[in-house]
Amino acid sequence: MKIWLDGTLRDAEGARVSVFDHGLTVGDGVFETLKAVDGRAFAVTRHLDRLARSARGLGLPEPDLDEVRRACAAVLDANPMALGRLRITYTGGLSPLGSDRGDTGPTLVVALGETKRRPDTTAVITVPWTRNERSALTGLKTTSYAENVVALARAHQHGASEALFANTVGQLCEGTGSNVFVVLDGELHTPPVASGCLAGITRALAVEWTGARETDLPQDVLERAEEIFLTSTLRDVQAVHRVDGREQAGAPGPVTAKAMRIFDERAGSDLDP
Repeated sequence: MKIWLDGTLRDAEGARVSVFDHGLTVGDGVFETLKAVDGRAFAVTRHLDRLARSARGLGLPEPDLDEVRRACAAVLDANPMALGRLRITYTGGLSPLGSDRGDTGPTLVVALGETKRRPDTTAVITVPWTRNERSALTGLKTTSYAENVVALARAHQHGASEALFANTVGQLCEGTGSNVFVVLDGELHTPPVASGCLAGITRALAVEWTGARETDLPQDVLERAEEIFLTSTLRDVQAVHRVDGREQAGAPGPVTAKAMRIFDERAGSDLDP
């Protein structure tokens, strides 16, 4: 396996990042995950634009997006596989112990891991913890993911693949690594970015391609929604068949099935929408 680390391809077994890297010591970094099919990454431009926005929001130096593109291409060429998770990680680099950032410059890592196509439906749970829509990190895809690790572990304990959060005012927000859509009276809705959710790439495409409305939704909308689905880089559009033990009969329902079909068709016809 080959990865890209600070300007060159290296064997994964021999690649090393300092134990004093700020991404390791304090989670000072941003990242993107891209779907790669037969050596070709999907929606690269959108993902790199968000990487740059996240870096700016965290106060990191602007990433060289041309280098990141070269790194992605090199890693994909070096590791052929049918379906892969392409991960770009960009951190504060070598730094003192503590929150102060060093001056040696950022670390860039691009790696690829093999994955499998997700099932058409999945189970989710809700968790008692909240997303802070007023946090300094709101809207940034940072490497500070410990909260998601805890919530996802609880989901797995309950036979689910995702955990859903409300925000601090009780509105439906997002999952640990996904956005959520609901069908009410036949209409498709998703929480707005102002709710504190990440502006997901797949979410944005689903909104554009299906005409879904961005709507403030209470957390208990999950109890009365006719259909529910998740979106993310590796899920694409995935129906939810159970929420906290409540079955969603007939999942995927007709609105979700149409969204799945539209997404597959549009994504299949344009690799970088």
